[in-house]
This record gives sequence, structure tokens and C-alpha cells, in this order.
Amino acid sequence: MIPQSFIQELLNRVDIVDVVDRHVPLKKAGANYSACCPFHSEKSPSFTVSPTKQFYHCFGCGAHGTAIGFLMEYSGLSYPDAIRELAQQIGLNVPQDETRSRTPRPDNTPLTELMARAAKYYRDQLKASSKAIDYLKRRGLTGEIAARFGLGYAPDGWQNLESAFPDYRARELAEIGLVIENEQGRRYDRFRDRIMFPILDARGNVIGFGGRILDQGEPKYLNSPETPLFEKGRELYGLTQARNAIRDSGTVIVVEGYMDVVGLAQHGVENVVAALGTATTPTHVQKLLKQADRLVYCFDKDAAGFKAAWRALEVCLEHVADGKHIGFAFMPGDQDPDEYVREFGADSFNRFVRQPKSLSEFLTTELAKRNNPTTGEGKAALLGEARPMVERIGSPVLRLAIIKELTRMTGFAQREVESACGLKQSASWVRPGVAPAAPASRRAPASIARALLKLVARHPEWAARLPVDLIEYAGPEAPALAALTDAVSLGELGHGGIAATLEYFRETPHAAVLGEVVAELVDEPIEDEAMESMFNDTLETLRRAGVRKAIEALIAKEREVGLSTEERHRYVQLIAQKQKLGAGQAPPAQDRIAGFSDSPTA
Repeated sequence: MIPQSFIQELLNRVDIVDVVDRHVPLKKAGANYSACCPFHSEKSPSFTVSPTKQFYHCFGCGAHGTAIGFLMEYSGLSYPDAIRELAQQIGLNVPQDETRSRTPRPDNTPLTELMARAAKYYRDQLKASSKAIDYLKRRGLTGEIAARFGLGYAPDGWQNLESAFPDYRARELAEIGLVIENEQGRRYDRFRDRIMFPILDARGNVIGFGGRILDQGEPKYLNSPETPLFEKGRELYGLTQARNAIRDSGTVIVVEGYMDVVGLAQHGVENVVAALGTATTPTHVQKLLKQADRLVYCFDKDAAGFKAAWRALEVCLEHVADGKHIGFAFMPGDQDPDEYVREFGADSFNRFVRQPKSLSEFLTTELAKRNNPTTGEGKAALLGEARPMVERIGSPVLRLAIIKELTRMTGFAQREVESACGLKQSASWVRPGVAPAAPASRRAPASIARALLKLVARHPEWAARLPVDLIEYAGPEAPALAALTDAVSLGELGHGGIAATLEYFRETPHAAVLGEVVAELVDEPIEDEAMESMFNDTLETLRRAGVRKAIEALIAKEREVGLSTEERHRYVQLIAQKQKLGAGQAPPAQDRIAGFSDSPTA
């Protein structure tokens, strides 16, 4: 693990304005900087970067985070890689960690360097193989597009990689998936007589390969196994090359194969990626919806293509948000996207993917095909299959649209469909399990804990002044406030400001509420003197709340089992303390403990 102390030092030394401005031109806007958000399409700037808080927030889509978080979201870097990128920019060396490899290598050669050497070997072999070149030409690819994607060729034979690595180290090559060791201990090349498609990470490093057989044979595509560099469920082929085209078009197209990606790019359709020999994963969807507002799955019109599309739909349900559009386009006939674009051209293909089936249409029409909605049994089966899918939908508007379509299909009343689908809110606008927001005029004020979180996030040293025994009475955000207080008291926080606090709590249950609280601070230029006064006032409010809750607990216990003599005296002391703090009037007569006056002298 990278030490927290280093992360805090790093965040103290980098300027988020400089980090963001390298990728998204910023303009001064009062105390902050603004731009059109890079994470969703908009015409008016709602993306704000605060130099004092070292934090960015989009008031349009809600994206927010630190300099580390920005590089992760914008460039698709992993957490360790984002830290290394920032450290490199300011000349810091990241302390040794275990993120690069699970297996120690005697010569400490980075795994990515070994992969780069293998990629160069495969490229050289492609140039020397007339058979491989002829195959690519038959598929309509030019040398320029092959160079852009770094295509190569793994020649036939069992141990060709020995020529690429004079200091042949089979153990290390097995670690990155290029060599296989059988049960007898013999080692041989994984990829043989295949066109090689390098898979890149967000920094352009080769982390794996996909190999396509030239002639007949199985498997048609062979992929790198899971390695310390490569996790299939997190990566997408072609994303590095497609990133600019995706951002310019606002659309990302997902196809099934490597050759589809390269073939479409050859004809000018560059906003295309492919999954890596695995079904769509939640990470894929999250990554792509951060890149574009419109996501289109374009699969072959066969059983395998339909199965892949349905799996993608199921994964997308809980990640789609209002303002995001997900569609499904199935290729006509037996053609795949590569074959279609070669025959009909890029304009025709683009028109085709601009008119896909929407997620809601695909979902409801397929449910109707599987379950006859004209019979009672069919309606019951349809709603039974729909329920777990509707419950997972993350977009309130999309969920409402699907409920209304199910209502039309079944002929039931909307409230009956909602009930059958496990929704208790009659308007279906509220996600299941989440209470509807109160109208603005009656919305409850911020809790004491939330107010204190805002103040302590800006001045972590103030956490030492919090009455720890009273934090539990501070409101729903009390666990986050307690965790922040503990971190400061243990010396793990206190010098890195807001950004360090957010990174310390990344991937914890408190990350979401802390992010919300800091987002509220972006446009709150409060002077330290005023904040000190606010902090003291809020502490008084917390003390009053603590006294009130303690009194209520004693009254409740008296009603149920009675109080001991010590507890009765404690009650009198609390009443006196309540009056001293001005925490309101004494309890009504029915809530007073028998035999004791509310007077502090009783």
C-alpha cells in the first residue's frame, strides 16, 4: 500500500487547478475556476474547481473529487497509477509498494517492460510474414491502421519468444500470460499463428493481448489470462485510441470483437471499443458512462450476440442515470460490424447506430416475447420476471417510463404494476428503499453532524475539541463525524486539508457523505473568524441535543422498568444542565420523574 503520509504530502504539493487545466481549459470565476464538465455534455459551465479546497465539483452531474480522483475519472487511471502520475509531475518518488506485481522478480524488471518487448517482437514478426499481411489486407486494413493499433503476429511454433528475450525467463513470461507451463513442467508460447492485438491501459502500457487465428480453428480469439497487469472485467479494447472520438461525439459504441474495432476505425468510425472475451461488467458500464452520455451496444444478430446484449442490459440497469442513453443495435443479416462498414461505408453504419432500440424498448419487448401479456398467466409471469429488473433501475425517470409501459402492456392500473414490481411509492420516482425528499419549503434542516463535518473538513484540528461522548446524538452523519474525529486523534489526518481527508476515506462507507459535504463547501467562501464562531455555536447545539436525548432516555427507562437512585439524581443534574444551556423548557408534567422537582436545588 502507498502510505497515507505520502498521499497527504502529494496533495499538499500539487495544485488541482494545474492538474485539471492540462486536460480541461479553465476560466477564472471569482474565487474558483470553471469549465464545461468533461464528464457529461453541457453548453453552460457547471464544473467548478476550488483552489482553496483543492476539490472539483460539477453542479450538473454531481461529479466531484480531488486531483487524484480527477485523473482516475478523466484518464481512466487506477488509484495507484493516478498517484504515480501526480508524483511524476512534481518530481516525487512513490514509496515502494506491492501494486505492480504479485510475484517478485529477481531483476526487478517492470512487467510492463516485458510486455512492451513482446509487443515489439510481434510487430516485427508481422512485417516479416506475408501470410499475416495478406490476411489483414483481405480484411481491408492498411499499414497505417495496423500501426495505430500496434497489431502484430505470433508465428507458428512452440517457443518463438525465446528469440525476443535473449535472457529468456519463462517464469516471468508465465506471470504475464505469454508462456504456459504444462503438468510435466514444459513451457511453451501461449499465442501461436495468430494476429496479435495489444491491449493498452489508460497510460498506453501494453497489459495484455488478444490473438485471432488466421484460418480455421478454435478458439477464434484467444485472450491473455488474468495477470497482475490485466483484469478482463475492468478493461476494454480500443478505449485508449477511441477516447478523443468518444468525447467529441458524445457516444461510445461497444462491439464484440477486436477486428470490429480496428475495421470500423479504418473506415473513420473511431468511437468504438470491445469487451475482452468476457461479458459486460459493472466496471465496464461505469467506465463508459463516464466517457459519454450515449452508449450503444452493437452486436451480431445471432444467439451469442443476443445473449451478450441481454447481459449488458442487466448490468446497465443499476448504473444508468437520468440524462444517460443506452441503446442496442443488432446487425442486419449475418454481417458483423466490420463486414457491414466495408460493404456500406461509415455513413450508413453511423445512421444505423443512431437509431438503436432504447434500453426500455429492448427490455419491455423482450419480456413480452417471453411471456404472453394477453393471458392472466402471461401477465403474472411477465411482471414476475420484470420485478427484479425494475427494482435495480437507478434512473427514477427511466423506471417510471418502464412502469408505464408495463401498465399499458398488461392492462393493470399503474399502482398495481408498481406493487407487483416491489415499488411502494405511487409515483415511482423514488428509488426503492429510499424515502421521498420533502418539499423544499418543509425540508428538514441540516443535522448537527453535517454542520460539524463541513467545519472539521476545513479545519481537521478542530476535531480534538468535539465532545466524543455526544457525537452519537449529532444526527444521521454521526458515524462519519466519529470516524473523522478518530482519524485526527490518531494522527492519521490533520495536515493535508480537505483533499487528504477525502482520499483517506476513499472506498469507505463514509466516502459518499464526506463528498457531499465538501461539494456543498465549494461555493461557500467563509472567513476563518466566522467559521470559529459557527463551530462554537454548533458545539453548543450538540451539547443541548446530548442533554435532551439523555433526559428522554431516562424518562423512557422510568416508564418501562424504573430508575435507580443514582439515575434519578442524574436526571435532576441533566435538568439543571438543560436550563443552564437554554435547551428549552422543562419536560411536561407527564414526562417528569415522580418524586423529583425540575428545580436544580431539589
